[in-house]
Amino acid sequence: MLELLEAWLLRPNFLAFVVLFLWSFSIMVTTRNLVKQLIGLYIVQTSVLFFLIAVSAKSGATVPVLLPGADPVRAVEYANPLPHVLTLTAVVVQVATLGVSLALITAMYRTYGTLDEEEILKRME
Repeated sequence: MLELLEAWLLRPNFLAFVVLFLWSFSIMVTTRNLVKQLIGLYIVQTSVLFFLIAVSAKSGATVPVLLPGADPVRAVEYANPLPHVLTLTAVVVQVATLGVSLALITAMYRTYGTLDEEEILKRME
């Protein structure tokens, strides 16, 4: 356990991602405004993506392109492209989700005249 804590302290960006995640999660939970909740959700998603990229970064690695007649493959020398591809896909999904969510919030504001979650729930009854 101590080794894990020491490894995390050597990489302060991990601590920054955790703080950003917890801060934005608290924004989502404590506020009643739908736009603020959406902003908190967007920051949560972004902090997770930053964490994924930071974990998958490999110092001194090269792209995994094998040339004919090259030396035998040693996986330590190559960077894994899968986390980066998944992150790119997640960014596309994140932007699409944000657009749909903003459209829904706009429709709710036009219908109910407020962005307060509790007020909208009262008016729906």
